[in-house]
Amino acid sequence: MRKKVLIVGGVAGGASVAARLRRLDENAEIIMFERDEYISFANCGLPYYIGGSIKERDNLLVQTPEGMKNRFNIDVRINSEVICIDTHQMVVKVRSEERGEYKEPYDYLVLSPGARAIKPNIEGIDSQKIFTLRNIRDTDKIKTYVSENEINSAVVIGGGFVGVEMAENLKQRGLEVALVEAAPHILATFDSDIVVAVEKELSDNGVKVILNDGVKAFKDEESSVEITLNSGKKLHANLVILAIGVIPDTEFLEESGIKLGTKGHILVNEKMETNAANVLAVGDAIEVVDFVNRLNSTVPLAGPANKQGRIAADNIAGLGTTYKGTQGTSIIKVFKLTAACTGNNQRTLNRLNMSNKTITIHPFSHATYYPGAQMLTLKLIFNEEGKILGAQGVGNDGVDKRMDVIATVIRLGGTVTDLSELELCYAPPFSSARDPVNLAGYVAENVLAGRVEILTAEQFRAYPKENTILLDVRTEKEVSKKGYIEGAVNIPVDSLRERIGELDKGKEILEYCQIGLRGYVAARFLTQNGFKVKNLDGGYVSVLRSKYKRN
Repeated sequence: MRKKVLIVGGVAGGASVAARLRRLDENAEIIMFERDEYISFANCGLPYYIGGSIKERDNLLVQTPEGMKNRFNIDVRINSEVICIDTHQMVVKVRSEERGEYKEPYDYLVLSPGARAIKPNIEGIDSQKIFTLRNIRDTDKIKTYVSENEINSAVVIGGGFVGVEMAENLKQRGLEVALVEAAPHILATFDSDIVVAVEKELSDNGVKVILNDGVKAFKDEESSVEITLNSGKKLHANLVILAIGVIPDTEFLEESGIKLGTKGHILVNEKMETNAANVLAVGDAIEVVDFVNRLNSTVPLAGPANKQGRIAADNIAGLGTTYKGTQGTSIIKVFKLTAACTGNNQRTLNRLNMSNKTITIHPFSHATYYPGAQMLTLKLIFNEEGKILGAQGVGNDGVDKRMDVIATVIRLGGTVTDLSELELCYAPPFSSARDPVNLAGYVAENVLAGRVEILTAEQFRAYPKENTILLDVRTEKEVSKKGYIEGAVNIPVDSLRERIGELDKGKEILEYCQIGLRGYVAARFLTQNGFKVKNLDGGYVSVLRSKYKRN
């Protein structure tokens, strides 16, 4: 029997359903409805087109209605909005520019309506100088406005991925840019100790970063907008980009009987099926299971949407494929810096009362004797059994491949020991004989085995210093050139055996080196000589980063 499958929405989720289903079933009748005129575009590339890194607009268009028809025999109906669904009669009502309002029956229905930008009820928010960015139409509006007007300054409201990317790209166009975030830090998927490096990179490149301050009101002026913040501070800009998040575009489902979550997301099972018979859903509009903590969550990313689309098509074709959950693996370029993460951050785990441990290392991207090696930072989060719960990285080179490796190990249910045992590519231009991923595994294994006790920079600041000795085991030259923690005694690690008598066994030793490795060597030596020792995780570099102050 020939199946009739309707798909509501294109882009990553809906277009993936259509293409996969056609490959599985040449006889199915497949109709895709898209409210706009673009069915599949690279929405992650929109900020880079506005900034000029991507020169040609057409390069953003992944697939066209004509292309879908010619290659896959998909009936694509653009400028056609599905306005309501009758799940009992198995029919949808469509409002089309070309055909007016009409009904279309289905055997299977796939919902991929996506999400829309949040536009809160703030005084003055309807100014023609204030824009959101979600699709090609939004992009064209911003690009035209910037090109046709004398634009010297911009304020980006919201420090998520889109907000940070827009701040970078507008700055690269030559504008004066301020980034405003109501939370204590930007990029909420990262922990504070990692994201400060990104905030510093923005600031170092001339972006004014304002944290812990939201918008109270906008006021239109002749050629600019006055932005009043909750603190009373006022900013002025020719252009404002709202990037404070998205909400699911599911209002048309409210009378359908399809179950929605508390924030309007569509509820689905592991086969992407809703509670309504033969109705499936994918993409930014659905709730997913968090792969690490197994709770329902929302993760609006293109990669998961593509995979969900494939699984929905599989189940329409009777293959019974299941979706195992979303890790939230993400990456962002900020000027010369790369930041990436996977799994849960420590803040989320603590909020859920999930026991966790962390280590932070600062290895180099490849062998230091080969030109161009650059330091990167990796933070690994794991539980007492060694199972990896999350990871974050930041640096100028080599962050992406390390995060991909750790994300893969998490997906396979791996442990820190698996990281230490991985055999990864090595040649001096690419890595070191002990890859940073291996190093993270080694350090985590040592912590779990009790070979060393560590203090994070945050824990160190709060740690009671009475009856302790703060020990710096770097060389005297390093101390004089790179700085030191006030009150520290300097005994280089290579002199520690000869000078051990200078330390009081009645006091606890809090010791550090530059990035943590020599600190571990010192901790092992001192511990085996009867001292109570804690090593500062990530060494002096971690302390320096934790002291960074934003604008």
